[in-house]
Amino acid sequence: MPAGTDPFAPANAVVLGVGPITDTTVPGNSRACVASKSPLTGLFFDSTFGGRFPATLKRTGFDAVVVTGRAAAPSYLLVTETGAEIRPASQLWGRATRDTVQALVAAEGADADALAIGPAGEARVRFAALAHYWKNREGVSGRGGLGAVLGAKHLKAVVVRGARKTEVADPAALKALVEQTREPLAAGTKALSTYGTPFLVGPINALGALGSYNVKSEVFAEAAAVGGEAMKARYHDRDTTCLKCPVACGKQYAIGAGEFTGTRAKMPEYETIFALGPMLGIAEPEALILANDLCDLLGMDTISMGVTLAFVCEALERGWLTPADVGVPFGWGDWRGMLRLVELTARREGFGARLAEGAWRLAESVHPDATKLVYAVKRLELPAHSARALKGLAIGYATATRGGSHHDTRPTPQYAPGFDRRGTAGKPAFAARSQHFTAVGDSLVLCRFTAERGFGLFLDEPYARMLRAVTGWDVTVEELERTGERIINLERLFNVREGVRRAQDTLPWKVMHEPIPDGPSAGAFCPPEELDAMLDEYYALRGWDGDGVPTPARLAALGLST
Repeated sequence: MPAGTDPFAPANAVVLGVGPITDTTVPGNSRACVASKSPLTGLFFDSTFGGRFPATLKRTGFDAVVVTGRAAAPSYLLVTETGAEIRPASQLWGRATRDTVQALVAAEGADADALAIGPAGEARVRFAALAHYWKNREGVSGRGGLGAVLGAKHLKAVVVRGARKTEVADPAALKALVEQTREPLAAGTKALSTYGTPFLVGPINALGALGSYNVKSEVFAEAAAVGGEAMKARYHDRDTTCLKCPVACGKQYAIGAGEFTGTRAKMPEYETIFALGPMLGIAEPEALILANDLCDLLGMDTISMGVTLAFVCEALERGWLTPADVGVPFGWGDWRGMLRLVELTARREGFGARLAEGAWRLAESVHPDATKLVYAVKRLELPAHSARALKGLAIGYATATRGGSHHDTRPTPQYAPGFDRRGTAGKPAFAARSQHFTAVGDSLVLCRFTAERGFGLFLDEPYARMLRAVTGWDVTVEELERTGERIINLERLFNVREGVRRAQDTLPWKVMHEPIPDGPSAGAFCPPEELDAMLDEYYALRGWDGDGVPTPARLAALGLST
Protein backbone atom coordinates (compact mmCIF):
# COMPACT_ATOMS: atom_id res chain seq x y z
CA MET A 1 0.00 0.00 0.00
CA PRO A 2 1.17 3.62 -0.44
CA ALA A 3 3.07 5.27 2.41
CA GLY A 4 0.85 7.14 4.82
CA THR A 5 -2.31 5.27 3.89
CA ASP A 6 -5.04 5.79 6.46
CA PRO A 7 -5.90 2.39 7.98
CA PHE A 8 -9.58 3.03 7.24
CA ALA A 9 -8.94 4.00 3.61
CA PRO A 10 -9.86 1.62 0.77
CA ALA A 11 -6.17 1.34 -0.16
CA ASN A 12 -5.35 -0.43 3.10
CA ALA A 13 -4.93 -4.18 2.56
CA VAL A 14 -6.08 -7.02 4.79
CA VAL A 15 -4.38 -10.37 4.23
CA LEU A 16 -5.56 -13.70 5.65
CA GLY A 17 -2.85 -16.31 5.33
CA VAL A 18 -2.10 -19.90 6.19
CA GLY A 19 1.28 -21.61 5.96
CA PRO A 20 3.07 -24.75 4.82
CA ILE A 21 2.18 -26.81 7.91
CA THR A 22 -1.54 -25.87 7.96
CA ASP A 23 -3.84 -28.91 7.76
CA THR A 24 -1.03 -31.40 8.37
CA THR A 25 -0.45 -33.64 11.41
CA VAL A 26 1.75 -31.07 13.19
CA PRO A 27 0.05 -30.34 16.56
CA GLY A 28 -1.41 -26.84 16.67
CA ASN A 29 -1.36 -26.40 12.89
CA SER A 30 -4.88 -25.02 12.45
CA ARG A 31 -4.04 -21.34 12.83
CA ALA A 32 -4.31 -18.46 10.39
CA CYS A 33 -2.61 -15.07 10.35
CA VAL A 34 -4.42 -11.80 9.60
CA ALA A 35 -2.31 -8.76 8.69
CA SER A 36 -3.02 -5.13 7.89
CA LYS A 37 -2.10 -1.58 8.83
CA SER A 38 -3.46 -1.11 12.33
CA PRO A 39 -5.90 1.73 13.08
CA LEU A 40 -4.67 1.62 16.69
CA THR A 41 -0.92 1.91 16.05
CA GLY A 42 -0.80 3.17 12.45
CA LEU A 43 1.84 0.49 11.82
CA PHE A 44 2.16 -3.02 10.41
CA PHE A 45 0.15 -5.48 12.48
CA ASP A 46 -0.66 -9.16 12.38
CA SER A 47 -2.68 -11.42 14.63
CA THR A 48 -3.33 -15.17 14.58
CA PHE A 49 -6.34 -17.27 15.51
CA GLY A 50 -7.32 -20.94 15.64
CA GLY A 51 -10.38 -23.16 15.31
CA ARG A 52 -11.24 -24.92 12.03
CA PHE A 53 -11.24 -21.92 9.67
CA PRO A 54 -7.46 -22.08 8.97
CA ALA A 55 -7.58 -25.69 7.79
CA THR A 56 -10.66 -24.97 5.69
CA LEU A 57 -8.95 -21.98 4.06
CA LYS A 58 -6.01 -24.24 3.21
CA ARG A 59 -8.44 -26.72 1.64
CA THR A 60 -9.64 -24.08 -0.81
CA GLY A 61 -6.21 -24.33 -2.42
CA PHE A 62 -5.39 -20.70 -1.65
CA ASP A 63 -2.71 -19.91 0.92
CA ALA A 64 -3.61 -16.23 1.15
CA VAL A 65 -6.60 -13.96 0.60
CA VAL A 66 -5.83 -10.28 -0.04
CA VAL A 67 -8.63 -7.75 0.37
CA THR A 68 -8.44 -4.11 -0.72
CA GLY A 69 -11.02 -1.46 -1.58
CA ARG A 70 -14.43 -0.90 -0.03
CA ALA A 71 -17.75 -2.51 -0.83
CA ALA A 72 -20.66 -0.20 -1.63
CA ALA A 73 -22.82 -1.95 0.96
CA PRO A 74 -22.31 -4.48 3.79
CA SER A 75 -20.96 -7.68 2.26
CA TYR A 76 -19.20 -10.94 3.00
CA LEU A 77 -16.48 -12.65 1.00
CA LEU A 78 -16.88 -16.30 0.03
CA VAL A 79 -13.69 -18.16 -0.93
CA THR A 80 -13.95 -21.63 -2.49
CA GLU A 81 -11.75 -23.80 -4.66
CA THR A 82 -12.94 -21.89 -7.72
CA GLY A 83 -12.06 -18.43 -6.39
CA ALA A 84 -13.70 -15.55 -4.49
CA GLU A 85 -17.15 -14.00 -4.61
CA ILE A 86 -18.59 -10.97 -2.83
CA ARG A 87 -22.11 -11.48 -1.47
CA PRO A 88 -24.57 -9.10 0.23
CA ALA A 89 -24.68 -9.02 4.02
CA SER A 90 -26.92 -6.08 4.88
CA GLN A 91 -29.13 -8.40 6.92
CA LEU A 92 -26.12 -9.30 9.09
CA TRP A 93 -24.93 -5.74 9.76
CA GLY A 94 -25.30 -4.93 13.45
CA ARG A 95 -25.35 -8.57 14.55
CA ALA A 96 -22.96 -10.16 17.03
CA THR A 97 -20.03 -12.24 15.84
CA ARG A 98 -21.48 -15.61 16.88
CA ASP A 99 -24.87 -14.92 15.33
CA THR A 100 -23.17 -13.85 12.13
CA VAL A 101 -20.98 -16.94 11.91
CA GLN A 102 -23.90 -19.26 12.63
CA ALA A 103 -26.08 -17.57 10.00
CA LEU A 104 -23.35 -17.79 7.35
CA VAL A 105 -22.56 -21.43 8.05
CA ALA A 106 -26.28 -22.21 7.84
CA ALA A 107 -26.40 -20.44 4.47
CA GLU A 108 -23.19 -21.86 2.99
CA GLY A 109 -23.21 -25.37 4.49
CA ALA A 110 -21.80 -27.18 7.50
CA ASP A 111 -18.46 -27.68 5.75
CA ALA A 112 -18.00 -23.89 5.53
CA ASP A 113 -16.28 -21.76 8.16
CA ALA A 114 -16.65 -18.04 8.83
CA LEU A 115 -14.63 -15.25 10.44
CA ALA A 116 -16.74 -12.21 11.35
CA ILE A 117 -16.67 -8.77 12.90
CA GLY A 118 -19.22 -7.50 15.40
CA PRO A 119 -20.77 -4.11 16.08
CA ALA A 120 -17.38 -2.81 17.28
CA GLY A 121 -15.78 -3.45 13.90
CA GLU A 122 -18.70 -1.78 12.13
CA ALA A 123 -18.27 1.26 14.41
CA ARG A 124 -14.51 1.31 13.70
CA VAL A 125 -13.48 0.83 17.32
CA ARG A 126 -9.70 1.03 17.01
CA PHE A 127 -9.22 -2.28 18.83
CA ALA A 128 -12.04 -4.20 17.15
CA ALA A 129 -11.45 -7.93 16.69
CA LEU A 130 -12.51 -10.78 14.39
CA ALA A 131 -14.07 -13.98 15.72
CA HIS A 132 -14.56 -17.53 14.41
CA TYR A 133 -16.75 -20.19 16.00
CA TRP A 134 -16.53 -23.92 15.39
CA LYS A 135 -18.35 -26.39 17.62
CA ASN A 136 -17.67 -24.96 21.10
CA ARG A 137 -14.32 -23.45 20.14
CA GLU A 138 -13.84 -19.75 19.52
CA GLY A 139 -10.90 -18.41 17.55
CA VAL A 140 -10.32 -14.68 17.97
CA SER A 141 -7.91 -12.49 16.04
CA GLY A 142 -7.98 -9.97 18.81
CA ARG A 143 -5.29 -7.34 18.75
CA GLY A 144 -4.55 -4.24 16.72
CA GLY A 145 -8.03 -3.31 15.50
CA LEU A 146 -8.05 -5.41 12.35
CA GLY A 147 -11.79 -5.88 12.76
CA ALA A 148 -12.21 -2.13 12.33
CA VAL A 149 -10.33 -2.29 9.02
CA LEU A 150 -12.88 -4.84 7.78
CA GLY A 151 -15.67 -2.64 9.10
CA ALA A 152 -14.32 0.30 7.12
CA LYS A 153 -14.43 -1.94 4.03
CA HIS A 154 -18.07 -2.89 4.74
CA LEU A 155 -16.82 -6.48 5.01
CA LYS A 156 -18.85 -8.26 7.68
CA ALA A 157 -17.19 -11.66 7.28
CA VAL A 158 -14.97 -13.97 5.29
CA VAL A 159 -16.35 -17.44 4.59
CA VAL A 160 -14.23 -20.35 3.33
CA ARG A 161 -15.25 -23.74 1.94
CA GLY A 162 -12.98 -26.33 0.34
CA ALA A 163 -12.02 -30.01 0.30
CA ARG A 164 -8.58 -30.12 -1.31
CA LYS A 165 -6.14 -32.45 0.42
CA THR A 166 -2.92 -30.98 1.77
CA GLU A 167 0.02 -33.01 0.50
CA VAL A 168 3.13 -33.70 2.61
CA ALA A 169 6.52 -34.40 1.02
CA ASP A 170 7.70 -37.03 3.52
CA PRO A 171 4.83 -38.41 5.66
CA ALA A 172 7.09 -40.95 7.40
CA ALA A 173 9.58 -38.31 8.51
CA LEU A 174 6.79 -36.06 9.73
CA LYS A 175 5.16 -38.92 11.65
CA ALA A 176 8.48 -39.75 13.32
CA LEU A 177 9.00 -36.13 14.34
CA VAL A 178 5.48 -35.79 15.75
CA GLU A 179 5.97 -39.02 17.71
CA GLN A 180 9.22 -37.71 19.21
CA THR A 181 7.53 -34.51 20.34
CA ARG A 182 4.43 -36.20 21.74
CA GLU A 183 5.78 -36.75 25.27
CA PRO A 184 7.37 -33.31 25.81
CA LEU A 185 4.26 -31.69 24.36
CA ALA A 186 1.95 -33.59 26.70
CA ALA A 187 4.12 -32.81 29.73
CA GLY A 188 4.65 -29.18 28.79
CA THR A 189 0.97 -28.51 28.15
CA LYS A 190 -0.48 -30.38 31.13
CA ALA A 191 -1.43 -27.20 32.98
CA LEU A 192 -2.92 -25.75 29.78
CA SER A 193 -4.94 -28.91 29.17
CA THR A 194 -6.15 -28.92 32.78
CA TYR A 195 -6.86 -25.25 33.45
CA GLY A 196 -6.24 -23.29 30.25
CA THR A 197 -4.11 -20.13 30.37
CA PRO A 198 -5.66 -18.92 33.69
CA PHE A 199 -3.23 -21.30 35.42
CA LEU A 200 -0.67 -18.49 34.96
CA VAL A 201 -2.43 -16.12 37.38
CA GLY A 202 -1.06 -17.76 40.53
CA PRO A 203 2.62 -18.25 39.64
CA ILE A 204 2.99 -14.87 37.93
CA ASN A 205 1.35 -13.12 40.88
CA ALA A 206 3.77 -15.02 43.14
CA LEU A 207 6.66 -13.55 41.12
CA GLY A 208 5.29 -10.07 41.76
CA ALA A 209 4.68 -9.55 38.05
CA LEU A 210 0.88 -9.41 37.74
CA GLY A 211 -0.07 -5.80 37.00
CA SER A 212 -2.92 -4.47 39.11
CA TYR A 213 -4.62 -1.11 39.57
CA ASN A 214 -3.16 0.21 36.30
CA VAL A 215 0.24 -1.27 37.30
CA LYS A 216 0.42 0.87 40.44
CA SER A 217 1.25 -2.54 41.91
CA GLU A 218 2.29 -5.88 40.42
CA VAL A 219 0.76 -8.01 43.16
CA PHE A 220 -2.97 -8.64 43.39
CA ALA A 221 -4.14 -9.75 46.83
CA GLU A 222 -7.26 -11.45 45.46
CA ALA A 223 -5.56 -13.24 42.57
CA ALA A 224 -6.61 -16.69 43.78
CA ALA A 225 -10.28 -15.84 43.20
CA VAL A 226 -9.69 -15.35 39.47
CA GLY A 227 -6.97 -17.97 38.95
CA GLY A 228 -7.23 -21.18 36.96
CA GLU A 229 -7.72 -23.52 39.89
CA ALA A 230 -10.67 -21.67 41.42
CA MET A 231 -12.26 -20.97 38.04
CA LYS A 232 -12.04 -24.61 36.98
CA ALA A 233 -13.51 -25.83 40.27
CA ARG A 234 -16.48 -23.47 40.05
CA TYR A 235 -17.25 -23.13 36.36
CA HIS A 236 -15.64 -25.78 34.14
CA ASP A 237 -18.16 -27.35 31.78
CA ARG A 238 -16.10 -28.88 28.96
CA ASP A 239 -12.74 -28.70 27.21
CA THR A 240 -12.56 -27.26 23.70
CA THR A 241 -9.89 -27.56 21.05
CA CYS A 242 -8.85 -26.29 17.66
CA LEU A 243 -9.09 -28.81 14.82
CA LYS A 244 -7.11 -31.99 15.60
CA CYS A 245 -5.10 -30.38 18.42
CA PRO A 246 -4.27 -32.73 21.33
CA VAL A 247 -3.88 -29.95 23.92
CA ALA A 248 -7.48 -28.72 24.36
CA CYS A 249 -6.39 -25.51 26.10
CA GLY A 250 -9.82 -23.96 25.54
CA LYS A 251 -12.55 -24.31 28.15
CA GLN A 252 -16.27 -23.71 28.18
CA TYR A 253 -17.58 -22.35 31.48
CA ALA A 254 -21.07 -22.59 32.95
CA ILE A 255 -22.39 -20.53 35.86
CA GLY A 256 -24.54 -22.81 37.99
CA ALA A 257 -25.86 -20.54 40.73
CA GLY A 258 -26.55 -16.94 41.63
CA GLU A 259 -27.47 -13.89 39.58
CA PHE A 260 -26.05 -15.23 36.32
CA THR A 261 -27.24 -18.85 36.59
CA GLY A 262 -27.43 -20.56 33.23
CA THR A 263 -24.72 -18.46 31.56
CA ARG A 264 -22.43 -20.51 29.33
CA ALA A 265 -19.43 -18.83 27.79
CA LYS A 266 -15.82 -19.26 26.78
CA MET A 267 -13.23 -19.23 29.54
CA PRO A 268 -11.50 -15.86 29.88
CA GLU A 269 -7.83 -16.24 28.94
CA TYR A 270 -5.05 -15.15 31.29
CA GLU A 271 -4.53 -11.87 29.41
CA THR A 272 -8.25 -11.09 29.69
CA ILE A 273 -8.29 -11.86 33.41
CA PHE A 274 -5.36 -9.46 33.91
CA ALA A 275 -6.82 -6.62 31.87
CA LEU A 276 -10.44 -6.76 33.04
CA GLY A 277 -9.64 -8.07 36.53
CA PRO A 278 -6.55 -7.03 38.55
CA MET A 279 -5.83 -3.99 36.36
CA LEU A 280 -9.26 -2.66 37.39
CA GLY A 281 -9.15 -4.01 40.94
CA ILE A 282 -11.88 -6.51 40.05
CA ALA A 283 -11.84 -9.96 41.66
CA GLU A 284 -15.33 -11.11 40.70
CA PRO A 285 -14.83 -14.12 38.41
CA GLU A 286 -18.35 -14.11 36.97
CA ALA A 287 -17.90 -10.49 35.89
CA LEU A 288 -14.81 -11.59 33.94
CA ILE A 289 -16.74 -14.43 32.27
CA LEU A 290 -19.48 -12.00 31.25
CA ALA A 291 -17.07 -9.28 30.10
CA ASN A 292 -15.03 -11.71 28.04
CA ASP A 293 -18.16 -13.04 26.36
CA LEU A 294 -19.39 -9.50 25.68
CA CYS A 295 -16.09 -8.50 24.08
CA ASP A 296 -16.10 -11.61 21.87
CA LEU A 297 -19.70 -11.13 20.76
CA LEU A 298 -19.29 -7.39 20.14
CA GLY A 299 -15.90 -8.01 18.54
CA MET A 300 -13.29 -6.25 20.73
CA ASP A 301 -9.81 -6.95 22.08
CA THR A 302 -10.08 -7.65 25.81
CA ILE A 303 -6.53 -6.47 26.56
CA SER A 304 -6.95 -3.04 24.99
CA MET A 305 -10.43 -2.72 26.51
CA GLY A 306 -9.27 -3.49 30.04
CA VAL A 307 -6.05 -1.47 29.97
CA THR A 308 -7.94 1.53 28.57
CA LEU A 309 -10.46 1.25 31.41
CA ALA A 310 -7.59 0.99 33.91
CA PHE A 311 -6.33 4.34 32.64
CA VAL A 312 -9.84 5.75 33.19
CA CYS A 313 -9.87 4.50 36.79
CA GLU A 314 -6.61 6.26 37.59
CA ALA A 315 -7.59 9.41 35.71
CA LEU A 316 -10.81 9.52 37.76
CA GLU A 317 -8.79 9.03 40.93
CA ARG A 318 -6.56 11.99 40.02
CA GLY A 319 -9.49 14.19 39.00
CA TRP A 320 -8.33 14.37 35.37
CA LEU A 321 -11.66 12.79 34.42
CA THR A 322 -14.91 13.33 36.30
CA PRO A 323 -17.90 11.03 36.84
CA ALA A 324 -19.84 13.39 34.58
CA ASP A 325 -17.28 12.80 31.80
CA VAL A 326 -17.73 9.03 32.05
CA GLY A 327 -21.49 9.17 32.45
CA VAL A 328 -21.61 5.75 34.12
CA PRO A 329 -20.79 4.96 37.78
CA PHE A 330 -17.27 3.55 37.58
CA GLY A 331 -14.03 3.21 39.49
CA TRP A 332 -11.69 0.62 40.96
CA GLY A 333 -13.50 -2.67 41.54
CA ASP A 334 -16.77 -1.58 39.89
CA TRP A 335 -17.52 -4.53 37.63
CA ARG A 336 -21.05 -3.46 36.76
CA GLY A 337 -19.75 -0.14 35.47
CA MET A 338 -17.07 -2.03 33.55
CA LEU A 339 -19.68 -4.18 31.80
CA ARG A 340 -21.72 -1.14 30.84
CA LEU A 341 -18.68 0.68 29.44
CA VAL A 342 -17.78 -2.36 27.33
CA GLU A 343 -21.21 -2.15 25.69
CA LEU A 344 -20.97 1.60 25.14
CA THR A 345 -17.49 1.29 23.62
CA ALA A 346 -18.58 -1.26 21.00
CA ARG A 347 -21.26 1.11 19.74
CA ARG A 348 -19.31 4.35 20.30
CA GLU A 349 -22.14 5.66 22.48
CA GLY A 350 -21.54 8.33 25.12
CA PHE A 351 -18.13 8.04 26.75
CA GLY A 352 -17.71 4.83 24.77
CA ALA A 353 -16.88 6.94 21.71
CA ARG A 354 -13.75 8.15 23.51
CA LEU A 355 -12.87 4.72 24.90
CA ALA A 356 -13.10 3.34 21.35
CA GLU A 357 -10.03 5.39 20.42
CA GLY A 358 -7.80 3.36 22.77
CA ALA A 359 -5.91 4.42 25.89
CA TRP A 360 -3.27 6.62 24.24
CA ARG A 361 -5.60 8.78 22.16
CA LEU A 362 -8.02 9.05 25.08
CA ALA A 363 -5.21 10.19 27.38
CA GLU A 364 -4.10 12.84 24.91
CA SER A 365 -7.57 14.36 25.14
CA VAL A 366 -7.71 14.30 28.95
CA HIS A 367 -4.67 16.07 30.44
CA PRO A 368 -1.16 17.18 29.33
CA ASP A 369 0.45 14.52 31.54
CA ALA A 370 -2.16 11.80 31.08
CA THR A 371 -0.13 9.67 28.67
CA LYS A 372 2.21 9.00 31.61
CA LEU A 373 -0.54 6.81 33.05
CA VAL A 374 -0.98 4.74 29.88
CA TYR A 375 0.42 1.20 29.84
CA ALA A 376 1.15 0.96 26.11
CA VAL A 377 3.95 0.84 23.54
CA LYS A 378 3.42 2.38 20.10
CA ARG A 379 -0.19 2.95 21.22
CA LEU A 380 -0.80 -0.78 21.72
CA GLU A 381 -1.88 -1.54 25.28
CA LEU A 382 0.46 -3.97 27.04
CA PRO A 383 -0.55 -7.51 28.05
CA ALA A 384 -0.09 -9.36 31.33
CA HIS A 385 3.66 -10.04 31.16
CA SER A 386 5.46 -7.35 33.10
CA ALA A 387 7.67 -4.87 31.26
CA ARG A 388 9.31 -4.03 34.61
CA ALA A 389 9.81 -7.46 36.16
CA LEU A 390 10.97 -9.16 32.92
CA LYS A 391 13.89 -7.21 31.45
CA GLY A 392 13.87 -9.34 28.30
CA LEU A 393 10.37 -8.04 27.65
CA ALA A 394 11.43 -4.45 28.34
CA ILE A 395 13.69 -4.47 25.27
CA GLY A 396 11.27 -6.81 23.49
CA TYR A 397 8.25 -4.55 23.85
CA ALA A 398 10.27 -1.46 22.92
CA THR A 399 11.48 -2.98 19.64
CA ALA A 400 8.49 -5.16 18.71
CA THR A 401 6.92 -4.54 15.33
CA ARG A 402 3.47 -4.53 16.90
CA GLY A 403 4.38 -2.54 20.01
CA GLY A 404 2.98 -3.84 23.29
CA SER A 405 2.71 -7.46 22.20
CA HIS A 406 4.04 -10.53 24.00
CA HIS A 407 3.82 -12.49 20.75
CA ASP A 408 6.89 -10.76 19.28
CA THR A 409 9.41 -11.36 22.07
CA ARG A 410 8.17 -14.26 24.16
CA PRO A 411 7.78 -14.28 27.94
CA THR A 412 7.81 -18.08 28.24
CA PRO A 413 11.62 -18.59 28.47
CA GLN A 414 11.84 -15.80 31.03
CA TYR A 415 9.70 -17.68 33.54
CA ALA A 416 12.06 -20.66 33.52
CA PRO A 417 13.98 -21.33 36.74
CA GLY A 418 17.40 -19.70 36.66
CA PHE A 419 16.56 -17.10 34.02
CA ASP A 420 17.90 -13.68 35.07
CA ARG A 421 14.73 -11.65 34.86
CA ARG A 422 16.20 -8.41 36.28
CA GLY A 423 19.54 -8.06 34.53
CA THR A 424 20.10 -6.57 31.07
CA ALA A 425 23.07 -8.75 30.06
CA GLY A 426 22.22 -10.74 26.93
CA LYS A 427 18.65 -9.43 26.76
CA PRO A 428 18.97 -7.66 23.37
CA ALA A 429 20.30 -10.89 21.82
CA PHE A 430 17.51 -12.83 23.55
CA ALA A 431 14.87 -10.46 22.16
CA ALA A 432 16.26 -10.67 18.60
CA ARG A 433 16.38 -14.46 18.65
CA SER A 434 12.91 -14.71 20.14
CA GLN A 435 11.56 -12.34 17.48
CA HIS A 436 12.99 -14.60 14.75
CA PHE A 437 11.22 -17.54 16.38
CA THR A 438 7.85 -15.79 16.50
CA ALA A 439 8.16 -14.42 12.96
CA VAL A 440 8.81 -17.89 11.55
CA GLY A 441 6.07 -19.36 13.75
CA ASP A 442 3.54 -16.91 12.32
CA SER A 443 4.70 -17.82 8.83
CA LEU A 444 4.39 -21.59 9.31
CA VAL A 445 1.52 -20.78 10.84
CA LEU A 446 1.94 -22.60 14.18
CA CYS A 447 0.36 -22.24 17.63
CA ARG A 448 2.78 -20.73 20.17
CA PHE A 449 1.80 -23.25 22.84
CA THR A 450 2.42 -26.40 20.82
CA ALA A 451 5.52 -24.86 19.23
CA GLU A 452 7.22 -23.86 22.48
CA ARG A 453 6.32 -26.95 24.45
CA GLY A 454 6.66 -29.52 21.69
CA PHE A 455 9.39 -28.28 19.37
CA GLY A 456 11.40 -25.77 21.41
CA LEU A 457 11.52 -22.17 22.65
CA PHE A 458 13.77 -21.02 19.79
CA LEU A 459 14.40 -22.04 16.21
CA ASP A 460 16.35 -25.27 16.28
CA GLU A 461 16.61 -28.58 14.47
CA PRO A 462 13.01 -29.79 15.17
CA TYR A 463 11.66 -26.82 13.20
CA ALA A 464 13.99 -27.49 10.27
CA ARG A 465 12.99 -31.17 10.33
CA MET A 466 9.32 -30.16 10.37
CA LEU A 467 9.66 -27.94 7.32
CA ARG A 468 11.80 -30.47 5.42
CA ALA A 469 9.25 -33.23 6.03
CA VAL A 470 6.27 -31.11 4.98
CA THR A 471 7.73 -29.31 1.96
CA GLY A 472 10.71 -31.35 0.82
CA TRP A 473 12.90 -28.23 0.99
CA ASP A 474 16.46 -28.85 2.17
CA VAL A 475 16.21 -26.14 4.83
CA THR A 476 18.64 -25.64 7.73
CA VAL A 477 18.25 -23.99 11.13
CA GLU A 478 20.50 -21.17 9.94
CA GLU A 479 18.19 -20.57 6.98
CA LEU A 480 15.20 -20.45 9.32
CA GLU A 481 16.97 -17.85 11.47
CA ARG A 482 17.64 -15.76 8.37
CA THR A 483 13.99 -16.16 7.34
CA GLY A 484 12.94 -14.78 10.71
CA GLU A 485 15.45 -11.95 10.39
CA ARG A 486 14.20 -11.06 6.91
CA ILE A 487 10.60 -10.93 8.15
CA ILE A 488 11.55 -8.69 11.07
CA ASN A 489 13.50 -6.37 8.77
CA LEU A 490 10.64 -6.17 6.25
CA GLU A 491 8.21 -5.29 9.05
CA ARG A 492 10.67 -2.71 10.36
CA LEU A 493 11.01 -1.17 6.90
CA PHE A 494 7.23 -0.81 6.72
CA ASN A 495 7.19 0.90 10.10
CA VAL A 496 10.19 3.11 9.28
CA ARG A 497 8.32 4.28 6.19
CA GLU A 498 5.45 5.21 8.51
CA GLY A 499 7.73 7.26 10.78
CA VAL A 500 9.10 4.84 13.39
CA ARG A 501 12.58 5.65 14.70
CA ARG A 502 14.47 5.26 17.96
CA ALA A 503 12.15 7.75 19.68
CA GLN A 504 9.23 5.36 19.15
CA ASP A 505 11.18 2.37 20.51
CA THR A 506 10.32 3.32 24.06
CA LEU A 507 8.38 2.03 27.05
CA PRO A 508 5.49 3.29 29.19
CA TRP A 509 6.45 6.20 31.44
CA LYS A 510 5.68 4.14 34.56
CA VAL A 511 7.99 1.34 33.42
CA MET A 512 10.89 3.77 33.03
CA HIS A 513 10.25 6.02 36.05
CA GLU A 514 8.28 4.15 38.72
CA PRO A 515 9.87 1.03 40.24
CA ILE A 516 7.49 -1.74 41.28
CA PRO A 517 6.59 -0.62 44.81
CA ASP A 518 6.06 -3.91 46.62
CA GLY A 519 6.09 -7.68 46.40
CA PRO A 520 8.76 -10.13 45.18
CA SER A 521 9.76 -7.89 42.25
CA ALA A 522 9.88 -4.67 44.28
CA GLY A 523 12.32 -2.13 42.86
CA ALA A 524 12.29 -3.51 39.32
CA PHE A 525 11.95 -1.02 36.46
CA CYS A 526 13.76 0.01 33.28
CA PRO A 527 15.13 3.57 33.52
CA PRO A 528 15.74 5.49 30.27
CA GLU A 529 19.52 5.08 30.38
CA GLU A 530 19.14 1.31 30.76
CA LEU A 531 16.77 1.11 27.81
CA ASP A 532 19.12 3.29 25.73
CA ALA A 533 22.03 0.94 26.38
CA MET A 534 19.94 -2.07 25.38
CA LEU A 535 18.73 -0.30 22.24
CA ASP A 536 22.32 0.47 21.22
CA GLU A 537 23.21 -3.20 21.59
CA TYR A 538 20.04 -4.39 19.87
CA TYR A 539 20.49 -2.09 16.86
CA ALA A 540 24.12 -3.17 16.52
CA LEU A 541 23.10 -6.85 16.55
CA ARG A 542 20.45 -6.14 13.92
CA GLY A 543 22.77 -4.11 11.69
CA TRP A 544 20.52 -1.06 12.05
CA ASP A 545 21.79 2.48 12.45
CA GLY A 546 21.62 4.43 15.70
CA ASP A 547 18.11 5.60 14.93
CA GLY A 548 16.79 2.08 14.39
CA VAL A 549 16.77 2.12 10.57
CA PRO A 550 18.02 -1.02 8.76
CA THR A 551 21.27 -0.24 6.95
CA PRO A 552 21.73 -0.88 3.21
CA ALA A 553 24.58 -3.27 4.03
CA ARG A 554 22.43 -5.42 6.30
CA LEU A 555 19.54 -5.44 3.85
CA ALA A 556 21.89 -6.49 1.07
CA ALA A 557 23.24 -9.33 3.22
CA LEU A 558 19.67 -10.52 3.75
CA GLY A 559 18.83 -10.30 0.05
CA LEU A 560 16.41 -7.44 0.65
CA SER A 561 18.13 -4.76 -1.44
CA THR A 562 15.87 -2.68 -3.66
